[in-house]
Amino acid sequence: MELSIDTASETASLALSREGVLQAEVTWRCRRNHTAELLPTIERLLSQAGATKRELTAVFACIGPGMYTGLRVGVSSAQGLAYALKLPVVGIGRLELDAYQHAAFPGRIVAVHRAGRGELAWAAYRPRPWRQVTAPRLDWPADLVAARGGRGRSLFCGEVDDELAAAIAEALGDRAVIAAEAASVRRAASLAELGYRRLADGEGQGPEALRVIYLRPAAIVPPKR
Repeated sequence: MELSIDTASETASLALSREGVLQAEVTWRCRRNHTAELLPTIERLLSQAGATKRELTAVFACIGPGMYTGLRVGVSSAQGLAYALKLPVVGIGRLELDAYQHAAFPGRIVAVHRAGRGELAWAAYRPRPWRQVTAPRLDWPADLVAARGGRGRSLFCGEVDDELAAAIAEALGDRAVIAAEAASVRRAASLAELGYRRLADGEGQGPEALRVIYLRPAAIVPPKR
């Protein structure tokens, strides 16, 4: 049984799966209470599924980019469980998970989330076979809209507000599809499925190798003289 942990935003999600097939899931609005709520919710999910930590065979974690505190809590919890139980881990980026929920779309899938300071984090993917075509990056909204990605249709998902949706529609017309807000809530079921695929392909790693994705360079404070 695998445990999937996604704490990259104010909406957190956990899943239990067997070989990537969902067994139990909980998604909730935890705002910024990841530290207090994550571990008790893992315990409740295991209890409700009639399972114990000793039955876990792998841990999958969303590694960002996203909310700093939430990511640190989720990744460190995944590492702690993996260390204690000697389990492999797989880290999957937030934008890929946002996009993967729409893998049935026949064209380019662009996942977006607000990154502060007016910037957007985004990446683009293609289905069948599933692959990344634009690596996660930071851009201004106008630059995202300008990255049109060829002549085919593109689906935009994640955190697409009305202003950005209007700009996309103006630039791309009927070549743009905006995912419904309800369909863009990220669920750990996607992490469970994609994480198991990576694990089966030999991409499992030790917990020490799990790293959070930060798109914004860390500020360098000069030493005092």
